[in-house]
Amino acid sequence: MIPPQPIDEPRDGIDVGKRLVRQGGGTGLSLSERIAEKLQRLAWRTPLHGLRLKGRHPLKLIAVADDPFFGDVARGQALLRGELMFRGETVAVERLGLDRPKFSAAFAEHLHSFAWLRDLSSVAPRVTAVPIAETLMLQWLAAHGERVSEPAWAAHLTGRRMLFWIAHAPLILSSTDLVYRSRVLNTIARAARHLDGEAGKAPAGIRAITAWAGVVAAGLVVPGGDPRRGFGEHGLARALAMGMFEDGGIVGRSPAEQLDAVMTLTALREIYAARRLDVPEAQGLALTRMVAALLGVCHGEGGLACWQGSGPVSGERIADVVAATAVRTRPLRHAGDWGYQRLAAGRTVLIVDSAPPPIAPASREGCASTLAFELSDAGQRIVVNCGGAGAALLTLSSELRRALRTTAAHSTLVLADANSTAIHADGSLGKGVGVVDMHRQESDAISRIEVAHDGYARRLGFQHRRVLTLSADGRDVQGEDMLIPTGRRGRKGETGFVARFHLAPGIEIAPTADGQAAFLRIPEGPVWQFRCKGATLGVEESLWLDDSGTPVATFQLVLSGATPAGGHDFSWRFHRAR
Repeated sequence: MIPPQPIDEPRDGIDVGKRLVRQGGGTGLSLSERIAEKLQRLAWRTPLHGLRLKGRHPLKLIAVADDPFFGDVARGQALLRGELMFRGETVAVERLGLDRPKFSAAFAEHLHSFAWLRDLSSVAPRVTAVPIAETLMLQWLAAHGERVSEPAWAAHLTGRRMLFWIAHAPLILSSTDLVYRSRVLNTIARAARHLDGEAGKAPAGIRAITAWAGVVAAGLVVPGGDPRRGFGEHGLARALAMGMFEDGGIVGRSPAEQLDAVMTLTALREIYAARRLDVPEAQGLALTRMVAALLGVCHGEGGLACWQGSGPVSGERIADVVAATAVRTRPLRHAGDWGYQRLAAGRTVLIVDSAPPPIAPASREGCASTLAFELSDAGQRIVVNCGGAGAALLTLSSELRRALRTTAAHSTLVLADANSTAIHADGSLGKGVGVVDMHRQESDAISRIEVAHDGYARRLGFQHRRVLTLSADGRDVQGEDMLIPTGRRGRKGETGFVARFHLAPGIEIAPTADGQAAFLRIPEGPVWQFRCKGATLGVEESLWLDDSGTPVATFQLVLSGATPAGGHDFSWRFHRAR
């Protein structure tokens, strides 16, 4: 997605007009890109690549950095029980079977990244954690130490693994077995040489950023690494420039990936600190912009909103991460390139998806969520999206995880029961929303955003336009949805539409007798009134994924109707009664 020049856009992001265009969307990876990926993996098996990985065996690491983040307690306690756990999938450590794995791809990524070292170190003293870490390390070395293959040696996983190996070196290098220590150190050196040639081939976004961070980290701690550090810093600066929009948002448009990128740069900064070296200016500036963009998609209590595969990370977790970055900044209100608009007044926060979905190479769990919004009052979520497939338990059905990516799983309008952007059978995003026009205005009385997309234009002949306003006191959120005919040829008959407002769990709904309104009682909070005009109001069951990835039963307000060929509009309003 490459946005053209903004229209009358001042630096503070107020009174803004912008058009975002999705470039290259709808086709997934090209045949040539798929062939290139395959050839790249095959090249790893050649003697030439094996020669590239050979070199001097380091006797020690120059420095060991602190991990600035606390791990997952439940996963750490599972390791103490002899189990590796990730997103609900659990495998006994003694039965991992790395030579013939039977676990899921997501579980494999967690395993090969060695992120579990953070979880283990967070729940156990070193004397308890070292035997567990060494057991897993030995299994990994036996299966993958000499054999370079996918996914274990994918550039982004190798880079992530490098960061965790360095931060938790005491857990994997405390053994008195000199042969084992030599194997670990040699594998770290081999991984660094592998990254030298592979980091530049990683897709733009979080994968390239992580891969190049691994190159820099290796250059900082592996003896003789100064040339590698300079090479890596240049590559990382390029990866940040290509993988981030100017406003600090990551190209995959996923808040979870944004959080990942923030944590990656922060962890890398700790390695610089261990060497008593200054972080390059490009990394520091990127981190500051990233944190502002991340805060822009958080609700009043700091919890992360659910967009593009992301789950609802708690406000406490976000606060801990931001504190570790040492960045002091305000939430970004107008992420015009990243595509999220934040309207805040009083206790109310409204976050809107105002951009096309990400292109296939930049997204793994992309969603057809254009023009959806989330709404909260004093941190209590009211209107939500169902949650991200990338955060769901791996034990859930693939059909449910796929459904979480659909337009119907988001608080926006669905026309003719179709996604605004197609989701292919292989999981990639297809054709649909290609252009989004957005205009935002601020005044003393209201914040107003008008946004429109063309996702239904070619297939169904309508543009969807949504206008949202938030009053200065935060008590009123008004919306209008318009279906505007497009094209020269007129359509016959009517086309059905449904606008969904998924509600957070625990909200009590009391419909009014006239069928045009409902009262929403927030747990231990105020009452909000919802009223609509021009559509039929109904209440249906829904679900929401909590911060553990578990589905929680809830409800949704549903506005339904049909638009004639000439188009249709309907309006609605959320009002805080007290």
